[in-house]
Amino acid sequence: MLNGMLWIVRSGAQWRELPETYGPWQSIYAQFAKWGDDGTLEVVFHTLSTDADMENLNMDSTCVRVHESANGEEKTADKAVGRTKSGWNTRLHAVVDGLGNPLEFRISAGNGHDSVHAVELPQKVRIGRSAVPPDRAYGARTIREYISAHRASYVIPPQSNVSDPWPVDWHLYKERHLVKCFSQKIKWFRRIATRYDKPDASLLAFVYFAAIAILLL
Repeated sequence: MLNGMLWIVRSGAQWRELPETYGPWQSIYAQFAKWGDDGTLEVVFHTLSTDADMENLNMDSTCVRVHESANGEEKTADKAVGRTKSGWNTRLHAVVDGLGNPLEFRISAGNGHDSVHAVELPQKVRIGRSAVPPDRAYGARTIREYISAHRASYVIPPQSNVSDPWPVDWHLYKERHLVKCFSQKIKWFRRIATRYDKPDASLLAFVYFAAIAILLL
């Protein structure tokens, strides 16, 4: 059953296209939907993430292209879907630890700015004593103050128009490539690279399943 779910997440195919060797697609879909609805996938993911390397925490977002089957005016009016120059997109925000392993996720409309949701992600992670090296998009004062207030240190380059720039540890800043590598890795799962499901909860269920696979495989 788990192999069947993994095949769907990796291939991006519809449930009806699941090879018969994995069993009846209806049963596997029903079990996946149940685990997504009752929070089982999220619980398993967080259980696997308990032994994280909290020395450095990296956060960033990546755009997930929205397939026409997941878009539809009124049906997605309150969903995490927004129009960008490249079309309809959903933005997947992630926090990874010092080894590049995922810790937390959030999705938002693709036309939103990273800084809008920047504080929501660290709120779900104990950032105390960690170095946080996101890019310039996260350099707003509210974000820097939040990080400092929680006994963590920010390693964020100031924007060029900042009147009073702060010092940056450029050597430590290089660690942010870890979150970029994770974004690339999770997009090997085609069900994540392209959004086919209207409900936000369905997309997050696939994200948690893919993250579990990354941590275990």
